[in-house]
Amino acid sequence: MPREIDEAWVDEAIARYRRIQTAQADFDRAAQAVAVTVRSSDGTVEVDVTAAGAITDVRVLGALHGRTNRDLSAALTDAVTGASEAARWAREKLRAEVFADYPSLTD
Repeated sequence: MPREIDEAWVDEAIARYRRIQTAQADFDRAAQAVAVTVRSSDGTVEVDVTAAGAITDVRVLGALHGRTNRDLSAALTDAVTGASEAARWAREKLRAEVFADYPSLTD
Protein backbone atom coordinates (compact mmCIF):
# COMPACT_ATOMS: atom_id res chain seq x y z
CA MET A 1 0.00 0.00 0.00
CA PRO A 2 1.65 3.27 -1.09
CA ARG A 3 1.99 6.01 1.49
CA GLU A 4 0.66 9.45 0.82
CA ILE A 5 3.27 12.22 0.83
CA ASP A 6 2.36 15.37 2.67
CA GLU A 7 3.91 17.92 0.32
CA ALA A 8 3.15 20.85 2.61
CA TRP A 9 5.05 19.15 5.45
CA VAL A 10 8.00 18.42 3.14
CA ASP A 11 8.03 22.03 1.87
CA GLU A 12 7.96 23.36 5.44
CA ALA A 13 10.77 21.00 6.48
CA ILE A 14 12.91 22.21 3.58
CA ALA A 15 12.18 25.84 4.41
CA ARG A 16 13.10 25.28 8.08
CA TYR A 17 16.32 23.55 7.06
CA ARG A 18 17.25 26.49 4.83
CA ARG A 19 16.51 28.96 7.65
CA ILE A 20 18.75 26.98 9.99
CA GLN A 21 21.52 26.89 7.37
CA THR A 22 21.26 30.66 6.96
CA ALA A 23 21.30 31.19 10.73
CA GLN A 24 24.35 28.92 11.05
CA ALA A 25 26.17 30.89 8.34
CA ASP A 26 25.24 34.15 10.11
CA PHE A 27 26.53 32.72 13.39
CA ASP A 28 29.81 31.60 11.81
CA ARG A 29 30.38 35.05 10.27
CA ALA A 30 29.55 36.80 13.52
CA ALA A 31 31.84 34.49 15.52
CA GLN A 32 34.73 35.47 13.24
CA ALA A 33 33.87 39.18 13.46
CA VAL A 34 33.22 39.56 17.20
CA ALA A 35 36.41 40.10 19.18
CA VAL A 36 37.03 40.27 22.90
CA THR A 37 40.10 41.69 24.64
CA VAL A 38 41.33 40.11 27.85
CA ARG A 39 44.16 41.15 30.18
CA SER A 40 46.16 38.99 32.51
CA SER A 41 45.33 39.53 36.16
CA ASP A 42 48.58 41.45 36.67
CA GLY A 43 47.91 43.65 33.62
CA THR A 44 51.12 42.63 31.84
CA VAL A 45 49.59 40.79 28.87
CA GLU A 46 46.60 41.63 26.70
CA VAL A 47 45.05 39.13 24.25
CA ASP A 48 42.47 39.71 21.50
CA VAL A 49 40.37 36.67 20.62
CA THR A 50 37.39 36.15 18.32
CA ALA A 51 34.24 34.42 19.47
CA ALA A 52 35.36 31.57 17.21
CA GLY A 53 38.39 31.18 19.48
CA ALA A 54 41.09 32.56 17.19
CA ILE A 55 43.71 34.64 18.98
CA THR A 56 44.31 37.65 16.75
CA ASP A 57 46.80 39.63 18.83
CA VAL A 58 48.94 39.34 21.94
CA ARG A 59 50.49 42.42 23.51
CA VAL A 60 52.95 42.79 26.37
CA LEU A 61 52.09 46.00 28.18
CA GLY A 62 54.63 48.19 29.92
CA ALA A 63 58.23 47.50 30.76
CA LEU A 64 59.40 44.06 31.81
CA HIS A 65 62.20 45.30 34.09
CA GLY A 66 62.44 43.15 37.15
CA ARG A 67 60.11 40.47 35.77
CA THR A 68 61.34 36.96 35.23
CA ASN A 69 60.60 34.58 32.39
CA ARG A 70 58.39 32.69 34.83
CA ASP A 71 56.42 35.88 35.60
CA LEU A 72 55.84 36.58 31.91
CA SER A 73 54.92 32.94 31.23
CA ALA A 74 52.37 33.02 34.06
CA ALA A 75 50.88 36.26 32.71
CA LEU A 76 50.66 34.80 29.19
CA THR A 77 48.98 31.64 30.48
CA ASP A 78 46.55 33.73 32.54
CA ALA A 79 45.63 35.94 29.57
CA VAL A 80 45.28 33.04 27.09
CA THR A 81 43.12 31.08 29.55
CA GLY A 82 40.96 34.18 30.05
CA ALA A 83 40.75 34.64 26.29
CA SER A 84 39.51 31.07 25.85
CA GLU A 85 36.82 31.62 28.47
CA ALA A 86 35.87 34.98 26.91
CA ALA A 87 35.56 33.37 23.46
CA ARG A 88 33.25 30.67 24.88
CA TRP A 89 31.15 33.36 26.60
CA ALA A 90 30.94 35.39 23.37
CA ARG A 91 29.90 32.27 21.38
CA GLU A 92 27.15 31.51 23.88
CA LYS A 93 25.85 35.09 23.65
CA LEU A 94 25.93 34.98 19.84
CA ARG A 95 24.23 31.58 19.76
CA ALA A 96 21.46 32.87 22.02
CA GLU A 97 20.92 35.84 19.70
CA VAL A 98 21.16 34.04 16.36
CA PHE A 99 19.18 30.96 17.36
CA ALA A 100 16.71 32.60 19.75
CA ASP A 101 13.74 31.49 17.64
CA TYR A 102 14.80 27.83 17.62
CA PRO A 103 13.95 25.59 20.56
CA SER A 104 16.81 23.60 22.08
CA LEU A 105 16.85 19.91 21.26
CA THR A 106 18.44 19.09 24.64
CA ASP A 107 15.87 20.66 26.99
